[in-house]
Amino acid sequence: MNKIVATLIAGLFATSMFAEAATPAAATTPAAATPAAAAADAKQAKEVAKANEKVEKAAADAKADVATAKADAAKTKANAEKKASKKKAKAKAEKAQEHAEHQAAAGQ
Repeated sequence: MNKIVATLIAGLFATSMFAEAATPAAATTPAAATPAAAAADAKQAKEVAKANEKVEKAAADAKADVATAKADAAKTKANAEKKASKKKAKAKAEKAQEHAEHQAAAGQ
């Protein structure tokens, strides 16, 4: 749950950073002609790429956690079904044995 919340927060942060990065860059295209502005734009693009990488990694981790949880749940369900079927078979065998004993006693 914590990883999902962290992923959502990181996604919102990256989206807001991307939105901020896209708007000023389009408005200040003439100012980007200076080397300092170009370096700042490159640095900002690099930071956005890192943030996106972190978001993608967190999303992949969350997907792996979900897959693990589903596998564990399936295993637990299979074990429970196996135990239940054993109990049913045992109860059916006991009932058949009691019925056979009852028939034998009634026949004598």
